Amino acid sequence: MLSQSKLLISLVTAGLLLSSGGAFAADPVAEPIFGSQLMTEQERVEHRNAMRSARTEEERAAVRAKHHEQMVQRAQERGVTLPATPPEQRPYAGPRGGMGPGMNAGGQGMGPGRGRQ
Repeated sequence: MLSQSKLLISLVTAGLLLSSGGAFAADPVAEPIFGSQLMTEQERVEHRNAMRSARTEEERAAVRAKHHEQMVQRAQERGVTLPATPPEQRPYAGPRGGMGPGMNAGGQGMGPGRGRQ
């Protein structure tokens, strides 16, 4: 049986992992909204809700494509310049590598440490 301190640490760790799940998974709602400067707050809320309700990446891509068309048209009507194509979505998230290998990518640490000489 786990001691009380180990149980408490396990519960706290589990709670932190569950509460920070959005930090580890790609969250389509957290990404910037294309043309948000042309939208009302209500429109931004509705767009985020549409992204949340999309079940698959294909559905999210369809929501993004429709939204992009609407924002390009709105920008033309208002004389605002927006990029002609949507920005690549979340270039550092998902299966393409996350944040990258980091500073110690080649296995070249700062030395063997005290116990390993």
